[in-house]
Amino acid sequence: MCLAMIRKHKTEDTDAVVLSWRRASELAHPFLIKDFLDQEADNVRNVYMAFAETWVSEVDGSVVGFIALIDNEIGGLFLDPKYHGKGLGKALVDKAVTEKGPLVVEVFKENVIGRRFYDAYGFQFSEQFVHEATGQAVIRMTYKAE
Repeated sequence: MCLAMIRKHKTEDTDAVVLSWRRASELAHPFLIKDFLDQEADNVRNVYMAFAETWVSEVDGSVVGFIALIDNEIGGLFLDPKYHGKGLGKALVDKAVTEKGPLVVEVFKENVIGRRFYDAYGFQFSEQFVHEATGQAVIRMTYKAE
């Protein structure tokens, strides 16, 4: 287990947030084309962060991942893959539950890593639809905080 701290995102964290997003996205979303990932990286940096309440996971002074919340929806949960399986993702969702209570998330059906994580955490299937920009199936999941 690594010593991690969760704290609010600061502007100077943005490069590290985008880098962790990109590394995790390339691993979890091999079905998405590079042009879409490039555009989304730009959106993470310049659009999404402005609308989200973002918390970062910091290990030894370096930001290695984040959770972005829009009300009670997880808009993004990404960790540099080097830090997968160390409890950091769970800690970020625990923080979101503490802040927001019940949560919802949308995850690509083909994202085996993300779906396994959310299933293990206790999220339940809610609905499935097609993501217009990619044509990929997306699953909406809910978590009922206790």
